[in-house]
Parts: sequence; structure tokens; C-alpha cells
Amino acid sequence: MFGCECLCWNSIADISPPELKTFTLPAPIPEWPTGQGFATRRIKLGELEVAEITNFEFIWSFKLSNIRRNGASFYRPVNIPDGFFSFGHYCQWSDKPLLGFVLVARDMVSPKEKAVELAQSPPLLKPVDYTLVWSSNDGGKDTNEQPGYFWLPQPPEGYKALGFVVTNKSNKPVLEEVRCVRENLTDECETCGLLGEASSEFLKLRLRVWNTRPCHRGMLGRGVSVGTFFCSSVPRVSEELHIRCLKNLDPSFPAMPNLNQIHGLINHYGPMIYFHPSEIYLPSSVAWFFKNGALLYRAGDSTGEPIDPTGSNLPGGGSNDGEFWIDFPSDNQREIIMRGDLDSAELYAHVKPALGGTFTDIAMWGFCPFNGPATLKVGLVNVPLKRIGEHVGDWEHYTLRLSNFTGKLHSIYFSQHSGGQWINACELEYVEGNKAVVYSSKSSHASYPHPGTYIQGSERLGIGVRNDCAGSEFSLDSSVRYQVLSAEYLQGEVVEVCWLQFMREWGPTIVYDSRTELDKVIQHLPLALKYSVEAVFNKLPVELYGEEGPTGPKEKNNWVGDERW
Repeated sequence: MFGCECLCWNSIADISPPELKTFTLPAPIPEWPTGQGFATRRIKLGELEVAEITNFEFIWSFKLSNIRRNGASFYRPVNIPDGFFSFGHYCQWSDKPLLGFVLVARDMVSPKEKAVELAQSPPLLKPVDYTLVWSSNDGGKDTNEQPGYFWLPQPPEGYKALGFVVTNKSNKPVLEEVRCVRENLTDECETCGLLGEASSEFLKLRLRVWNTRPCHRGMLGRGVSVGTFFCSSVPRVSEELHIRCLKNLDPSFPAMPNLNQIHGLINHYGPMIYFHPSEIYLPSSVAWFFKNGALLYRAGDSTGEPIDPTGSNLPGGGSNDGEFWIDFPSDNQREIIMRGDLDSAELYAHVKPALGGTFTDIAMWGFCPFNGPATLKVGLVNVPLKRIGEHVGDWEHYTLRLSNFTGKLHSIYFSQHSGGQWINACELEYVEGNKAVVYSSKSSHASYPHPGTYIQGSERLGIGVRNDCAGSEFSLDSSVRYQVLSAEYLQGEVVEVCWLQFMREWGPTIVYDSRTELDKVIQHLPLALKYSVEAVFNKLPVELYGEEGPTGPKEKNNWVGDERW
């Protein structure tokens, strides 16, 4: 699991194991095109080879007092291949089907290499001991509830632990249960999403449990998530955890898909995008945008230059220096371009390594010639805003995260204005087999996993900008209407289009004072609401006001970095 909502509730031990249901996609996973190490179920990270374990046996769980969740459960990986070793146990919500994994590893150093490099310590060693971190039965008395014990492996000198071990008995786990990893084969990790808190019956200590993720992520990150959790009974956790993650030392990323496999993945998983039935500003292809009148402007020159359909005459490289931008023509063609052309629309795929090359991220970028004005929601009242939110050239995206062990869809990132959210595969809607559904919000084109109204602001107060999502006849099947835009790791196999190198703005800087318009709206509200609305809007990102034109995909932080968690 890579991130979840943060919860912090009282709990009680659960003596009955939850019903184990493993999540499966609606349709079987196909045989992918052959080549390289993709979907071979094992990945080489240098001196270690890792495999993904998704079979578990239940150990212990705790219930949460809040009705929204049934609690968290802890599992031990089973059916580990011969010669492979575990790093720790797995934890997830009790009311979710099993979707996660833990990695197991084996030493890839040959006996001949070991004989030559006698001074080099082996990649894997057993822990020398275990430290009890927390127990639900610290008083040692008999209770009707099954106790839980949490153990931290103590690594030999020069080695690091990568996870925790959970037992339902007070005896220390056997040293053979897990392995520790030589320090130079590991990377730093951090907590990601509080799973909950378990109470200690006697010492009144609370155990807090988190998911973990590598600190160094993104396209160039080498950190590899091993699927284990972090736990602590200390109220304040230090920045440096007692456990680490793995590090991929193979620069070739051998498990990444080749070009034929990329096409197979998009054809199989490419989502269906639904636009709101009242959407006015639909997407188009970039080529249609250029051919139908978009112009390139240069600072100091009021006359725009027509743009070649491939963007070959756009200035490439450099940075967003304000010297060039794209805008609509001033004639009647402007209204035609603003509304887009769904028949020409397509998605643009950027394929890149994730989590040290154990996953593939396929970021699917869509282009809309125009982003429409926002609608303010204040309780039961909706206030259409005249120009706030408007801008030329709207780039939006969602990202598929796929396991390089199997090619299975793990999750999708839904980009929403200046942030977004990861949604696990088991929580998505599907059509036509394994094609997930992406809902594009009216006017602003942010991505959401389900229909409804989403508030950008304060959901609790019901104050903010509306993002309305619904299914309609306006749809785009990204599994067939796409092109692979970039895949840097394939080293030249994918030739990037000219317009991708345009690092300037795809729309002009807007000169109106959007804050003045907002202040006018606020002044007409009841006094009891004025301060709440103003406080919410002061926290909204400046992107909403659209005072600068948006840049293209390659200028976005997530082009090289990781999606915002």
C-alpha cells in the first residue's frame, strides 16, 4: 500500500481473523509481449534478486472504535520460494481485500565470486536478536483476548532491518524468520499514512502503525518498497526510522517493459474518461489545436505566428523565461478553439520507472484548449464565478502504477489541481474488463475516481470550488486513442514530439484581478459566512486564479519526480 488516510482511534484486540479475500481484477491478466525482464515475477537489484509475495497467513488484528474502519490486521508471508527470505510482516485495513505485497530476496552472488571477495560481507544475514517494541498484554495476565507482540530485528553490525515481526505469543521469533540486509544495499524510507493505534491494556502505551515508502522516489529514485510497515510506541517518531527499504543498484532497470509491452499495458488497462454532460470545454489533440488557429506570441510583438501541427517552429528547451507563449487568435475562430474537439482528442503517455524500477508509472496526459470558470459553493448556495479559474491551454493527467513483477494494475493517481490522490485498484470503477473509469470535472478537468461533487476548499464547512463529475456520452477511451510521448529509459526508442520541448506557457498571463472578483462575492455573503469563506479561499492554491498561463507536461514537477502523495 502506498499511502492512505490518517486515522488515530482507540482500539481493542480482535481474536477472530478477518475473512481473507484477495482482490482480483475484473478480467484475467493477458500474456504480455515477450522481452526483457518485465512480468517474469522476479527482479534483479544488483546483488539481490527479489520476488513478490501476495499470499499471507493471519497473525493478529485490532479493532477501531470508529465505525468507518474495522481495524488493521497483520499477516505473515507464506509460500516463499526456496532460497528466498522475508524481511518482515505485512499490515493493512481489515475491511479491505488483500491487495498488498511484501518482497522476499535471495543472494545473487555466485560461489566463485564469494570465494574471490572474501572480505565482502554477504548481502543477507540473520538478525542477532529481537527487541520487543510493544505488546497488547504487557501485564502478563491471562485475558480473553489474544495478545499481540511486535518485534524489531536487531541487525548485525553493518546491516539494517527492513521490517517488523508480529507474534501472538510472548516467545521471541526464531532468528530464521527474517533477514537483515547489508547497509549499502538499502535506502532510507519514511512513514506514509497512519493505519491506526492499538492500545496496551496495562501500561497504557499506544502502538501507532504506518505504511512506509522510500524517501528517494520519482523517475530517478532507487528506493524499493518492500511492503512492510513501521510501528512505534514513542509519541514522537524521529525522522530516521529504525528500518530501511531496499535500493536498486542495477542502472539498467531490467524489469521495465519494452515498447511492445507498453502498448500491451495501455491497450489492456487504458481507462475510459467520462466528461460531465454539461461540459462546454472539451479536449482536443495538440495537432488540432495548432491547425485550428493557435498562435505563438513573442514578448514585444503583438502579432502571433501560426504553429506547425507538429510544433516544429516552437522554441524548444531552455526554461519558462516569459519570452514566448501560446494564445488563441482574436477573431471568431477563438470560440471554436475554446470548445475543443473530442473526435480528435487523444492521451499522451509518459512511461517511467517507479520505486526503483519495481513498478512502471504510465502518466497519461490530456490537453484541453480552455479551462472554464469555477463555481463557488457556500453551503446550499452555488455562485458561478465570471472569470476565476479561466485560462488557455489546460494540461491534466492521471497515472497508472503497474507491478513489474506481474504487469498487474496496483493503483491510479488522480491529478486534481495542485495535488491529487492515489486510489488502489480494488477501489476503482471498471468498464470493459480492466479499464478503470476516470471522471473529468466540469470546466476544470481535474480527475476523480467516482461521480459526484468534490469541494476544493473545506468539505466540512461545505465551502469551496465545486468539481462536478458525472458519466455522459462525452467519453474518451485512452486504451486506443493515445500515443507514447516519452520513455527515457528506452534510450531513444521513443522519439519525443517537437511541442513537448516547448518549456514556456501554453496560455497568456491573465491581466484581470481575480481577487477583486472574489472579494465582490464575499461582500454579498451573510456576515456569519464571510470570514469562513475568506479563510478557505486564502488557502487555495494560486493555480486556481489562473494569473499565469500553464506550462506543458515536461515543466511539471512530477515529470521526473513522484506524484504528490
